[in-house]
Amino acid sequence: MIKAIAVDMDGTFLDSTKQYDQKRFDKIYHELQERDILFIAASGNQYAKLKSIFGDRDMYFISENGAVIYKGNEIYDYKSFDRDIFQQVVDYLNVEQGIDNLVICGVKSAYILKNTSKAFKEDTQFYYHQLEEIESLQALPEDDYVKIAFNINRQTHPNVDDEVSQQFKGDIKLVSSGHDSVDIIMPNMTKGQALKRLLDNWHMSATNLMAFGDANNDKDMLEFAEHSYVMENSQDATLFDIAAHVAPSNDEQGVLTVIEQQVLHQ
Repeated sequence: MIKAIAVDMDGTFLDSTKQYDQKRFDKIYHELQERDILFIAASGNQYAKLKSIFGDRDMYFISENGAVIYKGNEIYDYKSFDRDIFQQVVDYLNVEQGIDNLVICGVKSAYILKNTSKAFKEDTQFYYHQLEEIESLQALPEDDYVKIAFNINRQTHPNVDDEVSQQFKGDIKLVSSGHDSVDIIMPNMTKGQALKRLLDNWHMSATNLMAFGDANNDKDMLEFAEHSYVMENSQDATLFDIAAHVAPSNDEQGVLTVIEQQVLHQ
């Protein structure tokens, strides 16, 4: 029996214009609540961004690729990097590799350099609603840090993902949310791991979980959930071998269709 549903955001729950059918979802969410089925947004995005999508709902939010979990407005659980190791990774990317366009993600806020371009700032502000500009990445504010996000420029840094992975082997994990968008996270700190923590707390198993995803950072979530769905629009061929089912594309509101057909109308 399905008791919890976890959905990725970009490319999965949200369509190509970053929207979803809110009226349709409101009806579905109400029916899920009546059946005591929990709804979980599981994303690489910041909690503040997820909250802006769903509004004031008493649902669960897995943010920052599994590092931070909220229940409604309250923080439920989080795991953060060792501060010294985190600073070493930041310094390697910023100082040794000369990459300034980094998003440094803490529990309180995300941080970017003041001297970055207007385009980078605008793009970052779209995804990180709690965002501060700082003078230096070598003097980070007091916070618990959970992720580094950046887009790889293959012309200037063709192998930086392999290089940083080798340099900090065992201390970090790289996941992609599509194309050359990379998140540096803690090992064993993924959406799937976060879902396992939640299900253990709720005395549920993977047989009770339905999950939807479309990208590399959804891989272990889809491996974990018994009722797993890869989106038809996914560009990651490996996910079609991992997931148990294929959902209609995000532009067809495939997540909502599957929930209606497989959960609510049975």
